[in-house]
This record gives sequence, structure tokens and C-alpha cells, in this order.
Amino acid sequence: MSKVWFVTGSSRGLGRHFVEAALSRGDQVAATARTTESLDDLVTAYGDAVLPLAMDVTDRAAVFESVERAKQHFGRLDVIVNNAGYAQVGAIEELTEQQLRDQLETNLFGAVWVIQAVLPHLREQGAGHIIQLSSAAGLIAVPLGGAYHASKWALEGLNEALAGEVADFGVKVTVIEPGGFATRSGKNPDPLANGHVAQPDPIYDGLRQRLAGFAGKQPAGDPAAAAQALLTLVDSANPPLRVLFGLGFYPMLQQAYADRLQTWADWQDLSARAQGEHSVA
Repeated sequence: MSKVWFVTGSSRGLGRHFVEAALSRGDQVAATARTTESLDDLVTAYGDAVLPLAMDVTDRAAVFESVERAKQHFGRLDVIVNNAGYAQVGAIEELTEQQLRDQLETNLFGAVWVIQAVLPHLREQGAGHIIQLSSAAGLIAVPLGGAYHASKWALEGLNEALAGEVADFGVKVTVIEPGGFATRSGKNPDPLANGHVAQPDPIYDGLRQRLAGFAGKQPAGDPAAAAQALLTLVDSANPPLRVLFGLGFYPMLQQAYADRLQTWADWQDLSARAQGEHSVA
């Protein structure tokens, strides 16, 4: 049985590949982007199976309107992909208030508006699958990525809570944590070279130089393969709450979680003292 998708950030990158994969197997897609010109070729190829919607995820009213249009056009919504987002780069001290607010408005609040708009429809259907694109950056943090990490770590907690809230309505939630994917010019994008970089303070130049050897150097995944993996995920009767797309960061994640557990264990005496004299043995 074909599915109806609602995908944000459909103009390029993983979002574009997700839309193409869904359409190519006969599904229908409401594809949103800030401007829809980049989706014209999909309309030519797939006709009424694709509904292009001009939408800025930071505009709550526009998000609700687009969801309503998609529901009216297709009659139902099955797979919701919260994909729109970007990475703001800069040391915490370098970030302007507007840069931090803009990062959270797009990556966090934009996802919340989509969730709030689709949930009444999914509850009414008694079914649906919300896919949240997070990142390995939602599980670990590195210098110069504080704003981006803040948005992705927030999405991790938000969607874990959401999964418990909507399970009784038949709605599933999965957080996808991609590593690096070759979404531009066949290469793994270098976040230190993108357009969202805070005004650099020379005091952090040494740190930037050290990180430059790592940034964008993880093995680049194939976006088309990620799209096929997503199809398998949405067809699963029991999808996971979290899943990595790509294994490049897996060893680092294993070490990070092992270190956290060890640190908590090493400081258990202090934790017990912090509980006070009424602590239970």
C-alpha cells in the first residue's frame, strides 16, 4: 500500500533524495522548500503524485497551512519527515544572539511546528510515522558547534518525550542520526566552510586549525543509499526510536557513552553526598 509523505527541506541534500526515493516507488509526497522552483522537475516527472509547497518552517502559520493543504490534496498523511535545518558554526563566545535564535528557530521550533500541525491528523487516522532528522551531533559535542549541538540535543529529548506521548494513538517516532553524507559535489560537507559561520575571534584560531583536520573528513555516505534505508525504516512494523545512518561515528559514540558511564561511576561517592543525610542506601 502506497504512503503519503510530508517532507521538509526537500530542495536538496538528504531531503531531496528522500522525496525522490518515495516517488520512484509509487508513493505520494508533499515536498516543502523555501522556494519550489527546484522541485519543478519532480512535478514534470511525477505529476499529481508530488505536491510542491513553498514553506519556511520558522513560520508557524505557514506550516499549519501547508499541512492542511497536503491533507486536503492527498486525503491522509502517513510519513512526516522533519528534515529542514542547517549548522551554525562558531565558538559560544563568538555567537550573536540572533545567530543562536535563528539556529533554534529553524532546527528546533520548525520541527515542533510541523509536529503540532500533523498530530491531529495522525491521531484521527490512528496511524502515522514521524521521522526526525537529528545528527551524530545530537549525541556528542565538539568545539565550535555549540549552537548546532544545542538544537540537535534538544530534538533528541523532544522526540523521545513525543514517542511516549503518541504511542497510544498508533503514531510512531524515529530519530535518525546521520553521519556525514556526500550531499554536495560528491563530498562530505565541511561545516567549518559553510555560510553559517560566526565572526571569528582570533583567540580561537588555534582551535579552528586543529579541528580543520577533522571537519568534513569522515567517510562520506551515499545519500541515495540513505534514502533506500529510510524506505525500509518506514515500512517496518516496529521501527526503532533511534537509528544511526552511517557507521563513521559509531566508534566515537561508543567511547563517548562508555566515558559517561565511567565518569558517573567514578563520582558516585560525591553523588551520594549531594543527596544529603536523608539519602537511601
